[in-house]
Amino acid sequence: VQLQASGGGLVQAGGSLRLSCVASGRTLSNYAVGWFRQAPGKEREAVAAVLWGFGRTTYADSVRGRFTISRDHAKNTVYLQMNSLKPEDTAVYYCAAKFRGVTVVAGDFDSWGQGTQVTVSS
Repeated sequence: VQLQASGGGLVQAGGSLRLSCVASGRTLSNYAVGWFRQAPGKEREAVAAVLWGFGRTTYADSVRGRFTISRDHAKNTVYLQMNSLKPEDTAVYYCAAKFRGVTVVAGDFDSWGQGTQVTVSS
């Protein structure tokens, strides 16, 4: 599956952005899809994921209650709605997919989109 991430940008603290991850080549309903981020000098971390099967969603503690991951099966797209953004959310955000994936470990994901930069100013 090929993934195309978009939607990043510059926003003030407290603002919102919606990232999109559009898939081609395969239907995302058969995949776990995760959003990961990497800030300069930091490890890549899992932000949110929607898992294969019953579509269970998981979130990092740092974003729970502020970010929401969702699927649009008709558009073969996964979104990450990010509200109440903080400067510490600044990072390059990546979407990734794993066929019938049930974990959110980055190393388990084998299809990655290009990153989209999110910058939150204070």
